[in-house]
Amino acid sequence: MKNKIIYLSVISTILMVWSCKEKKESEPSNVLESKVEKLYQGNPLTHEFDVKIDSLISQMTLEEKIGMLHGNSMFATAAVKRLGIPELTMADGPLGVREEISQNSWVPAGWENDFATYYPAGGGLAATWNTDLAYTFGNSVGQEAIARDKDVLLSPAINIIRTPLGGRTYEYFTEDPFLNKKLTVPFIVGLQENNVAACVKHYAANNQETHRDFVDVQIDERALREIYLPAFKAAVQEANAYSFMGAYNKFRGEYLCENSYMLNDVLRNEWGFEGIVISDWAAVHDTKKALEGGTDIEMGTPKPFNEFYYADMLIKAVKEGEIAQKEVDKSVKRILRVMFTLKSIDNKGRAKGTIDTEAHFKDAYNIASESVVLLKNEKGLLPLQLNDIKSIAVIGNNATKKNSLGGFGAGVKTKREITPLEGLQNRLPKEIKINYAKGYHERYANDEKAKFGDITLNGPVTINELNPKLLDEALKAARDSDLTIIFAGSNRDYETEASDRASLSLPFGQEELIEKVLEVNPNTIVVFIAGAPFNIKNITEKSNAVVWSWFNGSEGGNALADVLLGKVNPSGKLPWTMPVTLKDSPAHATNSFPGDDTVSYDEGILVGYRWFDTKNIDPLYPFGYGLSYATFEFSEVKTNKQEYTEEDIVSVEVLVKNTGRRNGKEVVQVYISKPGSKVERAAKELKGFCKVEVAPGNEELVTISFPVKELAFYNVNTKSWEVEKGDYTIKVGNSSRNIKSEISIEIK
Repeated sequence: MKNKIIYLSVISTILMVWSCKEKKESEPSNVLESKVEKLYQGNPLTHEFDVKIDSLISQMTLEEKIGMLHGNSMFATAAVKRLGIPELTMADGPLGVREEISQNSWVPAGWENDFATYYPAGGGLAATWNTDLAYTFGNSVGQEAIARDKDVLLSPAINIIRTPLGGRTYEYFTEDPFLNKKLTVPFIVGLQENNVAACVKHYAANNQETHRDFVDVQIDERALREIYLPAFKAAVQEANAYSFMGAYNKFRGEYLCENSYMLNDVLRNEWGFEGIVISDWAAVHDTKKALEGGTDIEMGTPKPFNEFYYADMLIKAVKEGEIAQKEVDKSVKRILRVMFTLKSIDNKGRAKGTIDTEAHFKDAYNIASESVVLLKNEKGLLPLQLNDIKSIAVIGNNATKKNSLGGFGAGVKTKREITPLEGLQNRLPKEIKINYAKGYHERYANDEKAKFGDITLNGPVTINELNPKLLDEALKAARDSDLTIIFAGSNRDYETEASDRASLSLPFGQEELIEKVLEVNPNTIVVFIAGAPFNIKNITEKSNAVVWSWFNGSEGGNALADVLLGKVNPSGKLPWTMPVTLKDSPAHATNSFPGDDTVSYDEGILVGYRWFDTKNIDPLYPFGYGLSYATFEFSEVKTNKQEYTEEDIVSVEVLVKNTGRRNGKEVVQVYISKPGSKVERAAKELKGFCKVEVAPGNEELVTISFPVKELAFYNVNTKSWEVEKGDYTIKVGNSSRNIKSEISIEIK
């Protein structure tokens, strides 16, 4: 009965994604529901081996059981060879399958066969606003993980972007919980189809790197439920994720890996999670609290593995009666159930996978090509018109910077990473001369403040004075060329795990460089490559063409060149808000970042665009924003009904016409507002979206559906979700600030 209830919930919550595509193909609803059912039933955690699992546990010694509960190497637990139980093997994976690491340290193992595809970072995937590409990403990287015999891929990373300074903003998806969950579910489903477990991280409220090892996060229950947990909940109830990673930080006084409320009450008892909880590396602090609190496996950084909290200390605690052996058995059973589901024990019928293939490079290209965001395009600079162009100046360290490896976080050892300069060299006619100038050095202060992994204000300190020689070379290249393209922004050495940025300022003197280049050659396109917002107000005001790209994978340079040249029409949309100043962002406007020992999320539910729109603060670029080489009109917006009950589905129809001269893709975004609500509400909340391709002069009818239950708020008094009755306003547009049509509906 419980599975049936969850399935019905899945039908309603996933319906929006499928209907926006299937409606215009005129498929009947039973076909639609079969697709949803297939999506849900693709990765169930099997119970068919429970009798065999109980038998195995009964034959195991205490030491063998506990060997399965902690790292026996950097990325694996211990095997029980006499019973045919192999190691549970893991790999980092947000950018692709990480290279092999030594057994006892973070030093690369030095293999020659552990090259992998470098996929776009999470920000790039989110900017596609394309759930099909989320599935493609998950399935493609899953094939690579199983090809390397990995049981668990430590991905996806789905924490909400609370501050633009976040060191892992590049790796996370978005500031919006709805977009977050709609990308998370297909990614996990695609990944786990390859007999590899997704490890969804970092659960939960891990929204800053500053003090991440100990900071106590305080969030009111409504904000927790409405903003920070929806994607994690969907990972359980819609995608059947096999594992979660417990975060480093505390939540309401308890470390997340020892937090029974979050792991037992919410994750397991309320949501029905049956998989395993793996600690972040060295995130366990107490043997008894962690095991009884819901963490199944302790992983860690280098020290003797028998010294882990779940090793000798756990054996001693069980033998002395401090911890019941049934707690150990409970976790062992969960682990074995996952291993049997993955077919890793008998290996019969297990997927084989492929890695580092042209097909996967094409997957990476497809994601990258839809992620590029056109921010500004005046005077017809883009797409590039090459008829009268004989020379192009390419300026900036980011034109040649590679980001597959770098910083403090996990990267990918890849044979292919096409840089922007290489992409232009690959795509431009050979008769066009490219004049490359580095323009600026990537330099950091050589003092104690330059250490990665330190607190925000003492993170990587950059040297921002331009080198006169490099500046002169850049200005000469710009003067001597018909057109200039500057590749600016950031990189994965500057945006890094374990450090948040100190400010929104562009590092390395780039703003001064760009302004000087614009003075000598106004015919200049500025391309930013970064994972998080920067202060680019002055640059965008002075530039005629501005493009935003990401740490965009093995084919990122080719995809970017194709966008600049018009082979690909840009269709990316910002997955976060670009503020004018840092103080405009909610965590900073409320002076609640980064905190000290404690951080209080004083903005509550008003995260990201919710804050900007509700407080009437103009962003530099709003959430969901992105231009195209085509132009689109929305018309004939209507709903299937005017009055609804709580059990109904709201369907919004929009006619999208391409009024331009190029084939293009537009993202129709549906937001809702509740005038006169009895509780605090954001001015608008995203509740549906659909990316649609339309040929020049053509029209496409888009239908976006969502259940009325999506309109619910979390009632802290009743501890339940409540759909407030009354009038709602549906707002349809192509960004949170560009609303093209509004319709009122009533919930009876």
